[in-house]
Amino acid sequence: MQPLHKSQFISPAKKNAVALKAYFGITQKWQLTNEQERVLLGVTRATFFRWKQHLDGTLTADTLERISYVLGIYKALRILLPDEKAANAWIHKPNSAILFGGHSALDKLMKGRVVDLADVRRYLDAERG
Repeated sequence: MQPLHKSQFISPAKKNAVALKAYFGITQKWQLTNEQERVLLGVTRATFFRWKQHLDGTLTADTLERISYVLGIYKALRILLPDEKAANAWIHKPNSAILFGGHSALDKLMKGRVVDLADVRRYLDAERG
């Protein structure tokens, strides 16, 4: 493995901006409201709107974990449902799987807990096989 050179170092601020841009790109495709986006991130309204407007901020490990789960859910859906429209709509549709109990994945995610993001990600990974 080759050592990183200074020119290869990506600053935390740049990483955070990339993470927020990816997150808001996905939530836009999922047609989430500002409040739904905020709950998924687990932050205050003021922080949420500052991040959304400027695509920068200091992201905690919790926030990065939440964004990582959203990215994983998005990727799994695109693999399971190659039609982009169907993949993006899935999160809103009622689901008869035990995990969802007839509710949508979004209903589960709106509880605002990291474990719910992890559960949906694990469910989709299991469906992929």
